[in-house]
Amino acid sequence: MTGQRGPGRPRDEELDVRLISAVLELIDSEQEVTVSRVVSVSGVSRAGLYRRWPALTDLIAAALDRGRVVPTEIPDGADLREAVFGAMVGDPALAAGGADASLAAIEARFRRRIRLVMADRELQRTYWDSHVRLRRAPVERALAAAVARGEFRADLDPEAAFDAFAGVAYYQLVVRGDSLAEPATQDRARAALDLLWRGMQPEGEAARTARAG
Repeated sequence: MTGQRGPGRPRDEELDVRLISAVLELIDSEQEVTVSRVVSVSGVSRAGLYRRWPALTDLIAAALDRGRVVPTEIPDGADLREAVFGAMVGDPALAAGGADASLAAIEARFRRRIRLVMADRELQRTYWDSHVRLRRAPVERALAAAVARGEFRADLDPEAAFDAFAGVAYYQLVVRGDSLAEPATQDRARAALDLLWRGMQPEGEAARTARAG
């Protein structure tokens, strides 16, 4: 009997897919996400929606996060700098080859997500608690481990460091309106991340890193 599902579970998973797809369709077409519109687009009844998602903000948060995953833990011995930089601004190889269209679509949805959460404080907090905070955890744990090893200043706050790193990427996308697929954007973002990285290191190590750079 091990591994068998309850009789209602596959049907519930199908409903989730339909509901989340409906929310994303509304978001991508820049329509307001309401229960009535989600019901109309998804074909799921209002009762079915509320059975799966008692709060509309929880459903919207899940839809905004579709396709995103919690990063894997950064193992001891890995190149922490490159792992962190890659998590923040992506692989510079994305700027060449065939990845640009995919990244452009991701960035377009990112901008719509920003507009939504900034306009709705409750959604912003829900999205943070249910998704964003969890994705940050592996990087924050890796930074904390590096502090314990003496690689960073003893007073470094991993959460504040993550905020500073993420702010570099957000500034490029939200304030400057640039794409992380552009080589110039990658160079500028990595230069800013380098400044932060040196500031995190113990005084002597920071000087050595600056000379080596």
